[in-house]
Amino acid sequence: MRWRTDDGKKSQKFLLNNFFLDICNLIIYAMLVKVYGSAVFGVQATTITVEVNIDKGVGYHLVGLPDNAIKESSYRIAAALKNNGYQLPVKKITINLAPADLRKEGSAYDLTLAVGILVASGQIKADDVDKYVIMGELSLDGGLQPIKGALSIAIQAREEGFKGFFLPKQNAKEAAVVDGLEVYGIENVTEIINFFEGKGTLEPTIINTREEFYKELDFPEFDFSDVKGQESIKRCMEIAAAGGHNIILIGPPGSGKTMLAKRLPSILPPMTLKEALETTKIHSVAGKIKDAGLMSQRPFRAPHHTASSVSLVGGGSYPQPGEISLSHNGVLFLDELPEFKREVLEVMRQPLEDREVTISRAKFTITYPSSFMLVASMNPSPGGYFNDPDAPQSSSPHEMQRYMSKISGPLLDRIDIHIEVTPVPFDKLTETRKSESSIEIRKRVTAAREIQSKRFETFDNIHYNAQMNSKQIREYCALDEASLQLLKTAMERLNLSARAFDRILKVARTIADLENSEIVVSNHIAEAIQYRSLDRDGWLG
Repeated sequence: MRWRTDDGKKSQKFLLNNFFLDICNLIIYAMLVKVYGSAVFGVQATTITVEVNIDKGVGYHLVGLPDNAIKESSYRIAAALKNNGYQLPVKKITINLAPADLRKEGSAYDLTLAVGILVASGQIKADDVDKYVIMGELSLDGGLQPIKGALSIAIQAREEGFKGFFLPKQNAKEAAVVDGLEVYGIENVTEIINFFEGKGTLEPTIINTREEFYKELDFPEFDFSDVKGQESIKRCMEIAAAGGHNIILIGPPGSGKTMLAKRLPSILPPMTLKEALETTKIHSVAGKIKDAGLMSQRPFRAPHHTASSVSLVGGGSYPQPGEISLSHNGVLFLDELPEFKREVLEVMRQPLEDREVTISRAKFTITYPSSFMLVASMNPSPGGYFNDPDAPQSSSPHEMQRYMSKISGPLLDRIDIHIEVTPVPFDKLTETRKSESSIEIRKRVTAAREIQSKRFETFDNIHYNAQMNSKQIREYCALDEASLQLLKTAMERLNLSARAFDRILKVARTIADLENSEIVVSNHIAEAIQYRSLDRDGWLG
């Protein structure tokens, strides 16, 4: 444009241009802000950069592979901001969830997006917003709902050097387990707004992890002192706990199978801090932690026999841990084992061997840990009773054998101990004498586990006897001539299967550890042989 030499007109033109630029600056308010959230895949978290750009125009554009719950966030955010004196700008809002090729899911990004929009639109000033991870689901009144995976997110935030973590108050204790990270539990969106604007202070949640953890270790919910009689079965459960052996209980209804199984976690060695952290992470990802810190008790999971394969091993469109992972470092109890669908039971074979489960999808693969003790129980027949003419519903040996055959050989191969449970006599039920407590049994179990930990300290993936392979069995379960002859005789006379050989040696090694014996002798072998009922030819009568 050519300027005229007339000074008056030139001045008017200059003022007009400045006025036009001022109007444009008011209309075209463009600003880019980055805030940080997190996505959980498996039990690991990945930091998500939420880029919020506000430009001229109108529209709300959310990109970066969000699912429907995230796409609907604009409605929750708009209502939450309006009900707290703020607003969703009537401009073109573009939000990118980076990395853009990673699928994001869930409603936990509401608070992240809301803070990003407020900062980008100039409604609040937060120069250090990029130093924090922000996660939370918004209610329409600005309140916050709990999220999943808070512990995994907190661990990742500390590793990446973030200063703090804002999340719903219900998840604060869970995340505060992580040292070196300021964890702020908030109840309303206004609390985080006032924090960044300096209008109020927030106190970080601080818990003494070790104190909280050790405080509840010696107070199990169920105790073996409640069980009347069944001394031989208690002994069997003690051996199973000491060596980490899988166990199956076979007996008629009312004989105490479920009662015994529920008390098994109470005699397992106390969890270490590392085990507690692993277990809590899995339960956190599944949304099972409610206003609590580290789990101090070993998990006990008892899915119903109608459970599907996915619910047992994990998976789904958006993979979640299944029952075998939720029982990591604890006990998985399958009651009425033959009533489970055969294909459901078969999917456990690989996790029982590898102690982890891998879920593969087209674009990603997730691995969940699943190191658990399997405790199964079952009736010996459809009617529930042994081949006893005095029983209310007696079954023939043929019916019992057909019922037992519902469980495959490869699955039984992974169960070290089989034990028959008989009903408790009346005189035992009415006995007033207290049985041995779980605390006393646990001391012996813990001592045996310490022996095994020292024995296998040079091995990465072996911590107790049940995990031994053939090479370690030959090395640590060497037999003298008398023991070898006893085992040979038992296998021939009882027609024990070949798979029973290694299992007997493993269990015998555990019995020896409970007695603090360096070698396996004949009485250890003799007791271990008793715990292979299902391998005996004709044991059903």
